[in-house]
Amino acid sequence: MGYEFGVDTFRLYEMYMGPLEASAPWSMEGIRGMQRFLQRVWRNFVDQGRNAKRGGQLTPEVEKILHRTIKKVSEHIAGLRFNTSISTLIEFNNKLVQLGSLPPELTRNFLLLLAPFAPHIAEEIWEIWGFGRGDISSARWPEADDELTREETVTLPIQINGKVRGSVDVAVDIEEGDLRRTVLGMENIKRHVADEASVKRFIVVPGRIVNIVV
Repeated sequence: MGYEFGVDTFRLYEMYMGPLEASAPWSMEGIRGMQRFLQRVWRNFVDQGRNAKRGGQLTPEVEKILHRTIKKVSEHIAGLRFNTSISTLIEFNNKLVQLGSLPPELTRNFLLLLAPFAPHIAEEIWEIWGFGRGDISSARWPEADDELTREETVTLPIQINGKVRGSVDVAVDIEEGDLRRTVLGMENIKRHVADEASVKRFIVVPGRIVNIVV
């Protein structure tokens, strides 16, 4: 007698259903979604990882994504937010599918993050890649490099007299004077602000919003 779903699939699904304190109806489509995720992981790290995709070096861009994933998953596990931890891993694996190669460091850290949720497949791939036999559960949890998790840009919505009129992408450490010149120079903002002299207040909530009163 065969089984359609494995224990890792059910384990993932039960943690993905939502916050622990919330109730949710049982969904076969949700179970199949977790099954498809594990199938993609296997294809990515095993079916392709045994040949050309295995190897190479981390690029700066991928290294940043890796460390931001480590930070987010670690924080969400600590907060018992297992569903969002799994969502982060699904998103991360989707990005890895697009890579031409999978460096061992990248694979090792991904498997360590996956292991609390799907220990059996994580252990199997761990052994296939030669990271050790039967010891992923005792391996050291990865640590995020704070320098690599720091966001370089931020998108700020722009309100004029309480109504959102646009948004702007700027460096997180932009000076307020430079931000003011950038915002007031935007064409869609000029349509609502006659000139700089009409600006009564230019309020910046760092990392959150720009509020202009005219």
